[in-house]
Amino acid sequence: MRPNRFTLRRTPAAVAAVALTAALAVAAPAAQAAGTATPAAAAVAAPDIPLANVKAHLTQFQSIATANGGNRAHGRPGYKASVDYVKAKLDAAGYTTTLQQFTSGGATGYNLIADWPGGDPDKVLMAGAHLDSVTSGAGINDNGSGSAGVLETALAVSRAQYQPDKHLRFAWWGAEELGLVGSRHYVNNLPAAERSKLTGYLNFDMIGSPNAGYFVYDDDPVIEQTFKSYFASLSIPTEIETEGDGRSDHAPFKSAGVPVGGLFSGAGYTKTAAQAQKWGGTAGQTFDRCYHSSCDNTSNINDTALDRNSDAAAHAVWTLSSGTGEPPTGEGVFSNTTDVAIPDGGAAVTSSIAVTGRTGNAPAALQVGVDIKHTWRGDLVVDLVAPDGTAYRLKNSSSGDSADNVVTTYTVNASSEVANGAWKLRVQDTAQQDTGYIDSWKLTF
Repeated sequence: MRPNRFTLRRTPAAVAAVALTAALAVAAPAAQAAGTATPAAAAVAAPDIPLANVKAHLTQFQSIATANGGNRAHGRPGYKASVDYVKAKLDAAGYTTTLQQFTSGGATGYNLIADWPGGDPDKVLMAGAHLDSVTSGAGINDNGSGSAGVLETALAVSRAQYQPDKHLRFAWWGAEELGLVGSRHYVNNLPAAERSKLTGYLNFDMIGSPNAGYFVYDDDPVIEQTFKSYFASLSIPTEIETEGDGRSDHAPFKSAGVPVGGLFSGAGYTKTAAQAQKWGGTAGQTFDRCYHSSCDNTSNINDTALDRNSDAAAHAVWTLSSGTGEPPTGEGVFSNTTDVAIPDGGAAVTSSIAVTGRTGNAPAALQVGVDIKHTWRGDLVVDLVAPDGTAYRLKNSSSGDSADNVVTTYTVNASSEVANGAWKLRVQDTAQQDTGYIDSWKLTF
């Protein structure tokens, strides 16, 4: 991940439409993310990504750095050797690979693009990672980890001979550490007609930090939910990624209007006590003590985080390339924005959402987003009521909870419930003097 001094603006920018080689102009999907609930074909389950395979790639990156001055930085022989290693693996696996050259700081840089044969040429899902390190070290977590996870996901596609509905494209970027140079070059030189075919870009930058956290980008809602639902199925809590926001290779894609998302396990920020309690590791220490330093070597990896994040990457690639590319457990968002007054110390009130177009049961990690305005939220009892009348308690009343409003997202294991039907949010004010109303609520499947 690049340093803060290169932080990009997050506002959309005009992107030059310069012709790129025909090999790089393979199609990509234009469907944007959620907001409405549209039925999708069931995704084929992604295979487990072997941790040993991912670590074998990291060992190769370390060996390459050791043999080439201790790093794999832009313009240095270690970077080109890393590109050659990844390209050879992909060529042998049946990918169509292209080296895109650019110049930065007077040195030639390379992006490696790999297209998997097949899929809709007008709907392209991309996944990528930057392959370069800083000059001070081998860059095994930053970003050998993301590069290895994406590479092994691509090789898993080949092993499975996976034939998704969308066209799959993988990328390894150069000169990210100098300010997203490689990925910006790619986006700026991709014709507008080809950019419009990209249904999404998934970014993986630092996914094996030794004092790891589990952070998900909050850019595109469907991509975000795909990752969050995967981790929820493992009972692993996630947080929204903020440390690297706009500082990695998703930023040029986002500025060009492409839906983006990704994973991150932390860099120079300090892990809090609350984060250590839910994720393990050491509070008061940075997520990666070797960030941008010489000790970022093969001993600077959390195997558990690397394994989980690599599996999550494969899950997202399989899920988002199948059917409409929305999460398989009830794709889309259903909402009700009609205000419902909550009687002060009175009977319970309900707000309904009609869920249609789903198949089978609701997910084990059904997301229930609520926005309840109230001047003393401790008065409130909140339930989710399934179509068959089963109630799931979201919030109990508490005399000590004196804050305003209930604005949060609850996760409910609703896998025993049929998805389609009338779901209700039930709210009761159990005490006198404070008032409020249901502002809105939503179900994200």
